[in-house]
Amino acid sequence: MTLTVVGSIAFDAVETPSGSRDRLLGGSAVHFSLASSLLAETRIVGPVGDDFGDAEYAILHRRGVLTDDVEHVPGGKTFFWAGRYHRDINQRDTLQTDLNVFEDFEPKLSEASRAADVLFLANIQPDLQREVREQCERARFVAMDSMNFWIESAHGSLLRTISLADCLLLNDGELEQLTDEPNLTRAARKALELGPRFVIAKQGEYGSALYSRDGGYFGITAYPTADIVEPTGAGDSFAGGLMGFLAAHESEIDEAALRRAMAYGTACASFNVEGFGSERLYELDRAAIDARVAELEQMTRF
Repeated sequence: MTLTVVGSIAFDAVETPSGSRDRLLGGSAVHFSLASSLLAETRIVGPVGDDFGDAEYAILHRRGVLTDDVEHVPGGKTFFWAGRYHRDINQRDTLQTDLNVFEDFEPKLSEASRAADVLFLANIQPDLQREVREQCERARFVAMDSMNFWIESAHGSLLRTISLADCLLLNDGELEQLTDEPNLTRAARKALELGPRFVIAKQGEYGSALYSRDGGYFGITAYPTADIVEPTGAGDSFAGGLMGFLAAHESEIDEAALRRAMAYGTACASFNVEGFGSERLYELDRAAIDARVAELEQMTRF
């Protein structure tokens, strides 16, 4: 089964108390696809500039990511983000954000990308997410992400887009902001009233929680790795592992499938945080993911 992701492709600069990197391959669609491609064929859609070259394509191609719909903007520069993490990696300062070619991005999907069985709308402007969703009429499962900026600045558009998704993935604070509910469970239930069948709350080092329209609930802990370097892209790699599993899942995508998929997302995110940016995912293989999922299954059974 095929999977399409539409989102940002970027270069990141990251500082931590233990080290730094000046030019990392990043962006929501990159972290997502490096994880999802371990599990399913993945097509990535997003814009890049002249500074995005053979070395960057090679990283994606080694993972089997299909880049036919990566849009090269002549004369442009790729989206750039710089941030500094504190000793407590939950605290981060954004130092620089240059949208560059991403500022005028209008997704252009090939027929192959529009025919995807599973679609993920990464964090981009809600109107663009909705346009992509309407192009992918055959997708049997659609999930989406967003952020506090769109919740504040494009609230109405975001609500219309959420109504077209099967699953909404937000962090706990974003869910509470979206619904104006200070309690996560109430926030998730209120978000389900907006249209999706499922809501997944990302909770960082505490794991994630699944809420379904029929009242179902499932929670999974984060994998307890002590080898954390920095968490850029962890939420996107979580989504990639989750959606990659679902794309490879030929049966009905129901709550049981999503529970298993969350374990794969959790495993992918746990590897992501063990390196700078997306570096840890470059040479990762399926066997390592399966092994960590098995550990998660063992440690959460009682």
